[in-house]
Amino acid sequence: MTTASGSLPRASGRPIAATGPRPGRSRRQRVAGLAVVLVGLLVLWEGAKWLGGDPWRIHATIAGVQIDYEHFPPLKWRIADDLSLPHVWDIIRAFVDPAQRGGPPLGVVLSGQAAFTLAEAFAGFVIGGLLGLGLGIFFVHSRLAERALVPYVVASQTVPILAIAPLVVVAIKADWLSVMAVAAYLTFFPVTIASLRGLRAVDPRALELFRSYAASRRQILWQLRLPTSVPYLFAGFRVAAAASIIGAIIGEQTAGVASGLGSAIINYNQYYISAPERLWATIVMCTVLGLFFFGAINIAEAIVTRGRYRPVEGLL
Repeated sequence: MTTASGSLPRASGRPIAATGPRPGRSRRQRVAGLAVVLVGLLVLWEGAKWLGGDPWRIHATIAGVQIDYEHFPPLKWRIADDLSLPHVWDIIRAFVDPAQRGGPPLGVVLSGQAAFTLAEAFAGFVIGGLLGLGLGIFFVHSRLAERALVPYVVASQTVPILAIAPLVVVAIKADWLSVMAVAAYLTFFPVTIASLRGLRAVDPRALELFRSYAASRRQILWQLRLPTSVPYLFAGFRVAAAASIIGAIIGEQTAGVASGLGSAIINYNQYYISAPERLWATIVMCTVLGLFFFGAINIAEAIVTRGRYRPVEGLL
């Protein structure tokens, strides 16, 4: 049964769908807040070394000015020495120094490895996202399946990924497919939970209206449940994006993939005693990659929703 125009009524969404401005701080305030946190972290980092690290000996010429500075920390903290916690400027310099003698800078090498890891993580993200969304739709339409299978879905996340990854590698026996599978394994769970909650977040009055027009399950799904679940889905996608990067790195290490940040971590960990700043530079690149993927999901959400939805808080 349809309306006079020949189509089912469109869902207006729950109160989360709003036409007003999106709440929250402005972009400048968020950037300023992030800068304050970053500066505070750097001050805390170097402050710990100044109080309990190795002696500081700085002899350099900057802009024609000779700087000779020596400082002997009053305390001795093992975690703050140059081996455990290199200086920030040493980590920055590691990005500029050649990865190998006569080779390109380490930053260029890590950027290529990060791109390789991102491709694997994105593939796993897509597979895990589709699987999670499919499970959410299945559970919404079958209470029996939800009661029977959701406990196993939750239990799957209690097994350490370091125990699952070798089994996946042995079973698939393909490097990049194994990495994608591990990334998908960490991705599907947050998407499943988010989609399950979002698909059920429809306004009961809108649901009754659709049923009064004899709408089919497919029509209710595409025209009511999925539009309402958009903010919930993107909340799950943000968590899944970070999880996919972690899964890809662990999968690369387990599968022995020569490229990618996983192999870089293993490589520079072997030479940690002589060059600890290189491993720290790799960790920084992993963090940047995760933030980049997370930010890409935020941009995609802004494009898809165009401010029509308010953010969902406290979902996961």
